[in-house]
Amino acid sequence: MLDIEQRIDIVYLWVDGADPVWREKRRVARAAQPGPERLARHGDVEGRYRDNGELRFNLRALQRFYPDHGHIYLVTDDQVPDWLATQEHLTVVSHRELMPSAALPVFDSANIESYLHHIPGLAERFIYLNDDVFFGCEVDPQAWFGADGVAVFADVDAMPEYDAVQAHESSPVNAAVLSRQWLSERYPHYRHDARALAHSPRPLLKSRMHELERVAPELFAHARQTIFRSWLAPSIVADLLPRWLIHTGHATLRDVVPRYVSTGAHDAAQQFDALIGEFGRIPFFCINDTSDDAQADTPSLRGVADVLATLLPDRCRFELA
Repeated sequence: MLDIEQRIDIVYLWVDGADPVWREKRRVARAAQPGPERLARHGDVEGRYRDNGELRFNLRALQRFYPDHGHIYLVTDDQVPDWLATQEHLTVVSHRELMPSAALPVFDSANIESYLHHIPGLAERFIYLNDDVFFGCEVDPQAWFGADGVAVFADVDAMPEYDAVQAHESSPVNAAVLSRQWLSERYPHYRHDARALAHSPRPLLKSRMHELERVAPELFAHARQTIFRSWLAPSIVADLLPRWLIHTGHATLRDVVPRYVSTGAHDAAQQFDALIGEFGRIPFFCINDTSDDAQADTPSLRGVADVLATLLPDRCRFELA
Protein backbone atom coordinates (compact mmCIF):
# COMPACT_ATOMS: atom_id res chain seq x y z
CA MET A 1 0.00 0.00 0.00
CA LEU A 2 1.11 3.57 -0.67
CA ASP A 3 2.40 5.62 2.24
CA ILE A 4 0.15 8.18 3.91
CA GLU A 5 1.49 11.04 1.76
CA GLN A 6 0.58 9.32 -1.50
CA ARG A 7 -2.53 7.32 -0.74
CA ILE A 8 -6.17 8.30 -1.09
CA ASP A 9 -8.17 6.86 1.80
CA ILE A 10 -11.86 5.93 1.76
CA VAL A 11 -14.32 6.88 4.51
CA TYR A 12 -17.82 5.45 4.89
CA LEU A 13 -20.63 6.11 7.35
CA TRP A 14 -22.77 3.04 8.03
CA VAL A 15 -25.69 2.15 10.26
CA ASP A 16 -27.81 -0.96 10.73
CA GLY A 17 -31.23 0.45 11.50
CA ALA A 18 -32.64 -3.01 12.29
CA ASP A 19 -30.25 -3.63 15.20
CA PRO A 20 -32.46 -3.88 18.33
CA VAL A 21 -29.84 -2.33 20.62
CA TRP A 22 -29.44 0.64 18.27
CA ARG A 23 -33.22 0.95 17.85
CA GLU A 24 -33.70 1.20 21.59
CA LYS A 25 -31.08 3.97 21.77
CA ARG A 26 -32.94 5.77 19.00
CA ARG A 27 -36.30 5.36 20.79
CA VAL A 28 -34.94 6.72 24.06
CA ALA A 29 -33.23 9.63 22.31
CA ARG A 30 -36.40 10.62 20.43
CA ALA A 31 -38.47 10.44 23.61
CA ALA A 32 -36.06 12.89 25.27
CA GLN A 33 -36.37 15.45 22.46
CA PRO A 34 -38.46 18.55 23.24
CA GLY A 35 -40.66 18.21 20.15
CA PRO A 36 -40.77 17.58 16.41
CA GLU A 37 -40.57 21.22 15.35
CA ARG A 38 -36.76 21.14 15.00
CA LEU A 39 -36.74 17.90 13.03
CA ALA A 40 -35.79 18.22 9.37
CA ARG A 41 -38.09 16.99 6.64
CA HIS A 42 -37.65 13.19 6.54
CA GLY A 43 -35.22 13.71 9.42
CA ASP A 44 -35.98 10.49 11.32
CA VAL A 45 -37.71 8.11 8.91
CA GLU A 46 -36.75 4.45 8.60
CA GLY A 47 -35.25 5.04 5.17
CA ARG A 48 -32.57 7.23 6.71
CA TYR A 49 -31.16 4.28 8.66
CA ARG A 50 -32.28 1.19 6.77
CA ASP A 51 -29.59 -1.20 5.57
CA ASN A 52 -30.49 -2.59 2.15
CA GLY A 53 -27.11 -4.26 1.78
CA GLU A 54 -25.56 -1.24 0.08
CA LEU A 55 -22.21 -1.28 1.89
CA ARG A 56 -21.33 -4.81 0.78
CA PHE A 57 -21.86 -3.86 -2.87
CA ASN A 58 -20.18 -0.50 -2.40
CA LEU A 59 -17.02 -2.29 -1.35
CA ARG A 60 -17.36 -4.56 -4.37
CA ALA A 61 -17.60 -1.50 -6.62
CA LEU A 62 -14.59 0.02 -4.88
CA GLN A 63 -12.51 -3.10 -5.45
CA ARG A 64 -13.61 -3.35 -9.08
CA PHE A 65 -13.22 0.29 -10.08
CA TYR A 66 -10.54 1.57 -7.70
CA PRO A 67 -8.37 -1.29 -6.42
CA ASP A 68 -5.47 1.09 -5.64
CA HIS A 69 -7.38 2.97 -2.95
CA GLY A 70 -5.81 3.66 0.42
CA HIS A 71 -7.01 2.62 3.85
CA ILE A 72 -10.75 2.25 4.45
CA TYR A 73 -12.37 3.74 7.54
CA LEU A 74 -15.89 2.61 8.43
CA VAL A 75 -17.51 5.00 10.92
CA THR A 76 -20.33 3.40 12.94
CA ASP A 77 -22.15 3.52 16.26
CA ASP A 78 -20.30 0.47 17.59
CA GLN A 79 -21.84 -1.65 14.82
CA VAL A 80 -20.01 -4.06 12.55
CA PRO A 81 -21.63 -5.84 9.56
CA ASP A 82 -21.80 -9.58 10.26
CA TRP A 83 -20.37 -10.32 6.81
CA LEU A 84 -17.34 -8.03 7.13
CA ALA A 85 -13.92 -9.71 7.07
CA THR A 86 -11.38 -8.39 9.57
CA GLN A 87 -8.23 -7.26 7.80
CA GLU A 88 -5.43 -4.73 8.05
CA HIS A 89 -6.67 -2.44 5.26
CA LEU A 90 -9.97 -1.58 6.94
CA THR A 91 -10.60 0.03 10.32
CA VAL A 92 -13.97 0.31 12.04
CA VAL A 93 -14.12 3.67 13.86
CA SER A 94 -16.65 4.09 16.67
CA HIS A 95 -18.48 7.36 17.18
CA ARG A 96 -16.97 7.25 20.67
CA GLU A 97 -13.50 7.66 19.18
CA LEU A 98 -14.45 10.87 17.35
CA MET A 99 -17.17 12.58 19.35
CA PRO A 100 -17.54 13.71 22.97
CA SER A 101 -19.22 11.03 25.06
CA ALA A 102 -21.69 13.59 26.45
CA ALA A 103 -22.98 14.23 22.90
CA LEU A 104 -23.79 10.58 22.17
CA PRO A 105 -25.80 8.93 20.79
CA VAL A 106 -26.12 10.89 17.55
CA PHE A 107 -28.37 9.91 14.65
CA ASP A 108 -27.68 12.90 12.38
CA SER A 109 -25.11 12.18 9.69
CA ALA A 110 -24.46 15.93 9.27
CA ASN A 111 -23.22 16.00 12.86
CA ILE A 112 -21.15 12.83 12.53
CA GLU A 113 -19.46 13.81 9.27
CA SER A 114 -18.27 17.11 10.77
CA TYR A 115 -15.71 15.00 12.69
CA LEU A 116 -14.32 12.97 9.78
CA HIS A 117 -11.05 14.92 9.56
CA HIS A 118 -10.30 13.87 13.14
CA ILE A 119 -10.10 10.15 12.30
CA PRO A 120 -6.73 8.95 13.63
CA GLY A 121 -4.32 8.03 10.86
CA LEU A 122 -6.46 9.45 8.05
CA ALA A 123 -4.51 10.48 4.93
CA GLU A 124 -4.49 14.09 3.70
CA ARG A 125 -6.50 13.06 0.63
CA PHE A 126 -9.60 10.96 1.16
CA ILE A 127 -12.93 10.26 -0.49
CA TYR A 128 -16.02 10.27 1.67
CA LEU A 129 -18.98 8.16 0.60
CA ASN A 130 -22.37 7.45 2.07
CA ASP A 131 -22.93 3.75 1.54
CA ASP A 132 -25.64 4.46 -1.06
CA VAL A 133 -23.24 6.37 -3.35
CA PHE A 134 -21.16 4.11 -5.60
CA PHE A 135 -18.37 4.40 -8.12
CA GLY A 136 -19.76 3.43 -11.52
CA CYS A 137 -16.65 3.10 -13.72
CA GLU A 138 -12.87 3.00 -13.49
CA VAL A 139 -11.55 5.67 -11.10
CA ASP A 140 -8.84 8.03 -12.31
CA PRO A 141 -7.42 9.67 -9.15
CA GLN A 142 -6.37 12.71 -11.18
CA ALA A 143 -10.00 13.33 -12.08
CA TRP A 144 -10.88 13.55 -8.39
CA PHE A 145 -7.70 15.22 -7.08
CA GLY A 146 -6.31 17.28 -9.95
CA ALA A 147 -3.93 20.21 -10.27
CA ASP A 148 -6.94 22.55 -10.22
CA GLY A 149 -8.23 21.14 -6.93
CA VAL A 150 -10.66 18.44 -5.91
CA ALA A 151 -13.72 17.74 -8.04
CA VAL A 152 -17.14 19.04 -6.98
CA PHE A 153 -20.09 17.95 -9.10
CA ALA A 154 -23.04 20.24 -9.77
CA ASP A 155 -26.46 18.86 -10.59
CA VAL A 156 -28.30 20.21 -13.61
CA ASP A 157 -31.21 21.52 -11.54
CA ALA A 158 -31.32 24.85 -9.76
CA MET A 159 -32.69 24.96 -6.21
CA PRO A 160 -35.10 27.49 -4.74
CA GLU A 161 -33.30 30.30 -2.93
CA TYR A 162 -34.38 31.72 0.41
CA ASP A 163 -33.04 34.37 2.77
CA ALA A 164 -33.12 31.89 5.66
CA VAL A 165 -33.43 28.14 6.21
CA GLN A 166 -36.95 26.77 5.91
CA ALA A 167 -38.62 24.09 8.03
CA HIS A 168 -40.50 22.65 5.05
CA GLU A 169 -37.52 22.40 2.70
CA SER A 170 -35.13 19.54 2.02
CA SER A 171 -31.69 19.32 3.59
CA PRO A 172 -29.82 20.17 0.35
CA VAL A 173 -31.84 23.36 -0.08
CA ASN A 174 -31.25 24.50 3.50
CA ALA A 175 -27.55 23.59 3.29
CA ALA A 176 -27.20 25.83 0.23
CA VAL A 177 -28.92 28.67 2.12
CA LEU A 178 -26.40 28.32 4.96
CA SER A 179 -23.52 28.26 2.46
CA ARG A 180 -24.65 31.38 0.62
CA GLN A 181 -25.22 33.29 3.86
CA TRP A 182 -21.88 32.46 5.46
CA LEU A 183 -19.74 32.74 2.33
CA SER A 184 -21.35 36.02 1.23
CA GLU A 185 -20.77 37.58 4.64
CA ARG A 186 -17.15 36.46 4.83
CA TYR A 187 -16.16 36.97 1.17
CA PRO A 188 -17.63 40.10 -0.50
CA HIS A 189 -16.81 38.78 -3.97
CA TYR A 190 -18.37 35.35 -3.46
CA ARG A 191 -20.63 34.29 -6.34
CA HIS A 192 -23.19 31.66 -5.50
CA ASP A 193 -24.18 28.90 -7.92
CA ALA A 194 -27.81 28.04 -7.18
CA ARG A 195 -27.57 24.51 -8.53
CA ALA A 196 -27.70 21.53 -6.20
CA LEU A 197 -24.51 19.61 -5.57
CA ALA A 198 -24.79 16.03 -6.77
CA HIS A 199 -25.05 12.99 -4.52
CA SER A 200 -21.52 11.88 -5.31
CA PRO A 201 -18.36 10.53 -3.73
CA ARG A 202 -16.72 13.58 -2.12
CA PRO A 203 -12.95 13.98 -2.55
CA LEU A 204 -11.71 15.95 0.46
CA LEU A 205 -8.50 17.34 1.93
CA LYS A 206 -8.02 16.80 5.64
CA SER A 207 -5.99 19.99 6.10
CA ARG A 208 -8.73 22.11 4.47
CA MET A 209 -11.38 20.63 6.75
CA HIS A 210 -9.24 21.56 9.75
CA GLU A 211 -8.83 25.04 8.30
CA LEU A 212 -12.57 25.51 7.80
CA GLU A 213 -13.19 24.36 11.35
CA ARG A 214 -10.73 27.04 12.54
CA VAL A 215 -12.34 29.85 10.51
CA ALA A 216 -15.96 28.78 11.14
CA PRO A 217 -15.97 27.28 14.63
CA GLU A 218 -19.49 28.56 15.29
CA LEU A 219 -20.88 26.59 12.35
CA PHE A 220 -19.20 23.39 13.46
CA ALA A 221 -20.41 23.91 17.01
CA HIS A 222 -23.94 24.46 15.73
CA ALA A 223 -23.83 21.34 13.52
CA ARG A 224 -22.65 19.31 16.52
CA GLN A 225 -25.59 20.23 18.73
CA THR A 226 -28.03 17.98 16.90
CA ILE A 227 -29.09 14.44 17.81
CA PHE A 228 -31.46 13.97 14.88
CA ARG A 229 -31.28 15.83 11.57
CA SER A 230 -32.56 19.37 12.09
CA TRP A 231 -33.60 21.94 9.50
CA LEU A 232 -31.96 24.56 11.73
CA ALA A 233 -28.49 22.97 11.38
CA PRO A 234 -27.86 22.02 7.74
CA SER A 235 -24.87 19.91 6.75
CA ILE A 236 -21.48 21.61 6.47
CA VAL A 237 -19.71 18.80 4.63
CA ALA A 238 -22.40 18.27 2.00
CA ASP A 239 -22.54 21.87 0.77
CA LEU A 240 -20.59 24.58 2.61
CA LEU A 241 -17.26 22.77 2.53
CA PRO A 242 -17.22 22.09 -1.24
CA ARG A 243 -18.46 25.61 -2.06
CA TRP A 244 -15.79 27.09 0.22
CA LEU A 245 -13.13 24.93 -1.45
CA ILE A 246 -14.25 26.23 -4.85
CA HIS A 247 -14.17 29.86 -3.73
CA THR A 248 -10.73 29.52 -2.14
CA GLY A 249 -9.26 27.84 -5.22
CA HIS A 250 -8.96 24.31 -3.85
CA ALA A 251 -11.79 22.74 -5.87
CA THR A 252 -13.32 22.90 -9.33
CA LEU A 253 -17.04 22.73 -10.07
CA ARG A 254 -17.93 20.25 -12.79
CA ASP A 255 -21.25 19.68 -14.49
CA VAL A 256 -22.79 16.24 -14.34
CA VAL A 257 -26.09 14.59 -15.19
CA PRO A 258 -26.25 12.26 -12.21
CA ARG A 259 -27.67 8.77 -12.16
CA TYR A 260 -29.88 9.03 -9.10
CA VAL A 261 -32.31 6.24 -8.22
CA SER A 262 -35.12 7.11 -5.81
CA THR A 263 -36.53 3.89 -4.36
CA GLY A 264 -39.79 5.59 -3.36
CA ALA A 265 -40.52 6.99 -6.83
CA HIS A 266 -43.37 5.63 -8.93
CA ASP A 267 -40.92 4.89 -11.74
CA ALA A 268 -38.19 3.33 -9.56
CA ALA A 269 -38.14 0.19 -11.76
CA GLN A 270 -37.38 2.31 -14.84
CA GLN A 271 -34.67 4.17 -12.92
CA PHE A 272 -33.05 0.85 -12.00
CA ASP A 273 -33.21 -0.25 -15.64
CA ALA A 274 -31.46 2.96 -16.72
CA LEU A 275 -28.75 2.37 -14.12
CA ILE A 276 -28.16 -1.16 -15.37
CA GLY A 277 -27.79 0.16 -18.92
CA GLU A 278 -25.26 2.82 -17.91
CA PHE A 279 -23.25 0.84 -15.36
CA GLY A 280 -19.55 0.81 -16.16
CA ARG A 281 -19.77 4.08 -18.10
CA ILE A 282 -20.85 6.57 -15.40
CA PRO A 283 -18.44 7.99 -12.80
CA PHE A 284 -20.85 7.41 -9.90
CA PHE A 285 -24.46 6.75 -9.00
CA CYS A 286 -26.72 6.99 -5.98
CA ILE A 287 -29.49 4.63 -4.86
CA ASN A 288 -31.33 6.74 -2.31
CA ASP A 289 -33.77 5.04 0.06
CA THR A 290 -36.69 7.46 -0.23
CA SER A 291 -39.23 4.85 0.85
CA ASP A 292 -39.29 6.53 4.24
CA ASP A 293 -41.24 4.37 6.71
CA ALA A 294 -42.09 1.56 4.28
CA GLN A 295 -41.72 -2.04 5.41
CA ALA A 296 -38.39 -3.69 4.63
CA ASP A 297 -40.09 -6.22 2.32
CA THR A 298 -41.48 -3.50 0.05
CA PRO A 299 -40.77 -4.65 -3.55
CA SER A 300 -38.78 -1.52 -4.45
CA LEU A 301 -36.51 -2.10 -1.46
CA ARG A 302 -36.03 -5.80 -2.21
CA GLY A 303 -35.01 -4.68 -5.67
CA VAL A 304 -32.04 -2.69 -4.35
CA ALA A 305 -30.01 -5.77 -3.41
CA ASP A 306 -31.24 -7.64 -6.50
CA VAL A 307 -30.02 -4.93 -8.87
CA LEU A 308 -26.73 -4.49 -7.04
CA ALA A 309 -26.14 -8.25 -7.08
CA THR A 310 -26.71 -8.22 -10.83
CA LEU A 311 -24.23 -5.38 -11.33
CA LEU A 312 -21.64 -6.54 -8.79
CA PRO A 313 -21.88 -10.32 -8.37
CA ASP A 314 -18.28 -11.02 -7.33
CA ARG A 315 -17.38 -11.16 -3.65
CA CYS A 316 -14.64 -8.71 -2.61
CA ARG A 317 -11.78 -9.20 -0.17
CA PHE A 318 -13.70 -7.43 2.60
CA GLU A 319 -16.40 -10.12 2.75
CA LEU A 320 -16.33 -13.34 4.71
CA ALA A 321 -16.47 -16.45 2.56
